[in-house]
Amino acid sequence: MSTIHATPNTENAVVNVRKSADRGRADHGWLFARHSFSFANYHDRDHMGFRSLRVMNEDVVQPGKGFGMHGHKDMEIVTYVLEGRLEHRDNMGNGEVLTPGEFQRMSAGTGVMHSEFNPSHDEPVHLYQIWLLPEERSIEPSYEQKRFPEEGRHNRLQLVAAHPSHPAHTESTDGAEPLRIHQDASIHLGTLEEGVAVTHPLADSRHAWLQVLRGSVSLNGIDLATSDGAAISETTSLELRATSDAEVLLFDLA
Repeated sequence: MSTIHATPNTENAVVNVRKSADRGRADHGWLFARHSFSFANYHDRDHMGFRSLRVMNEDVVQPGKGFGMHGHKDMEIVTYVLEGRLEHRDNMGNGEVLTPGEFQRMSAGTGVMHSEFNPSHDEPVHLYQIWLLPEERSIEPSYEQKRFPEEGRHNRLQLVAAHPSHPAHTESTDGAEPLRIHQDASIHLGTLEEGVAVTHPLADSRHAWLQVLRGSVSLNGIDLATSDGAAISETTSLELRATSDAEVLLFDLA
């Protein structure tokens, strides 16, 4: 991961870039995955996570394949589908199909068993799976799935997940209350047309992670392409400009 000290007009922000090609890689035939942080058989002590963000996996699952029933504990798991469909089942009684543009949040807490499967006969599913460390262990497991209005993220950042204490849980965003994550963090989704610029303020002592899902952007003057990520610290403002049509996820972290 390269470290870049941004120009003075961004208050000497420290931006650590994680290029797509430098990520961990797994190819199981039915599953092709790239790992921004250490995961499964990929271990790199220099990339163990960022703040409470522990996993940033980009997965492509082949038709008719998937992850069999398996368990998780004490993790906030957020899934976002870019293309295709992902079928979810768990021992809490949930059985849903996640489609492009939808988010899923599962708080594993004391323990959850679930499976994830591509139900298509001919189309791969392309998704991001994100894990955040929870603020406390052994909470009651829970599940949410939600689609947010597309106009709420067009050329701006839309809040899609936040801690239950976040004001958006009493003042809904674009008619859709964000998913609840049990950590002092918020997740924002943006779809930006080429040339559009947006800003995001960071409170004192907070940090951010930007993941470029599609297209390309300039972050505080630093160019990022599809599947690149970046950790940002020591600034109170992020300046994000689309250098092509782009889709991004922004994490605001304690």
